[in-house]
Amino acid sequence: MDEAKVVGHYSQGNLAVRLLAGIRASGFDDSAFQARDLGGADQFHVDAVEASERLARAAGIGPESAVLDLGSGIGGPARLFADRFGATVTGVDLTPEFVEVATDLTARTGLADRVSFVQGSALDLPFGDGKFDVATMLHVGMNIADKPRVFAEAARVLKPEGILAVYDIMAVGTGEPDFPLPWAATPDISFVLTPANYTEELQEAGFEIVQERNYLSPAMEFLARTQAAAAAGPPPLGLHLVLGADGGRRMGNLREAFAAGTLAPVQIIARRR
Repeated sequence: MDEAKVVGHYSQGNLAVRLLAGIRASGFDDSAFQARDLGGADQFHVDAVEASERLARAAGIGPESAVLDLGSGIGGPARLFADRFGATVTGVDLTPEFVEVATDLTARTGLADRVSFVQGSALDLPFGDGKFDVATMLHVGMNIADKPRVFAEAARVLKPEGILAVYDIMAVGTGEPDFPLPWAATPDISFVLTPANYTEELQEAGFEIVQERNYLSPAMEFLARTQAAAAAGPPPLGLHLVLGADGGRRMGNLREAFAAGTLAPVQIIARRR
């Protein structure tokens, strides 16, 4: 995997400006607002806030949890885990712009005492062994070719009996999706596997599978709502701010792949043995 290409795919250069303009247009003070005021614009995965809350509940995240969010993006899930579940969260992401925006938004929401971010690779985590209770991955594995290594790194930094909670787009049928997709403009940075592949690699890394669930139905409902909102004119805050100018085409290709039975969002909860 060429990590520089992944960084290039996600970098915009003006994301902070766009998001803060959306906050102001939504009627909030851009210097101090609540995490939930971002309205899901910081949740870069299908089913947005609902998916993050569902994953947190399944992973058992709570006030005593030390959480590592792998591929933390602009920090939406990390802030949600702290704001709604009381956790202390560290996010790590490849993209410097995402880390900068995540850190700035977190300070503006008053959560910097419980949520922090570092720039780095999930394949070589800058943390000691056995540091975290829970690790999360929300729509991250599609950009990672070396899943055995990322799962091994997650196992290393988790405490014994720690939980790895994954919510990724996975291959569930035949055929190939059309590009561009939200995580990749071209196939060379897209590494979608089946749930069975994930299960096998997780077990090899020292995990036992606690839960595996396909969430295609709520994802299709989410995409339908997103499409309807876009037809009426994009809201001040939404995923389009992160997806960029061709976001509609990317989401449309994803919706077609879902409808064809080629891809689906799957949640896997695994416990470190």
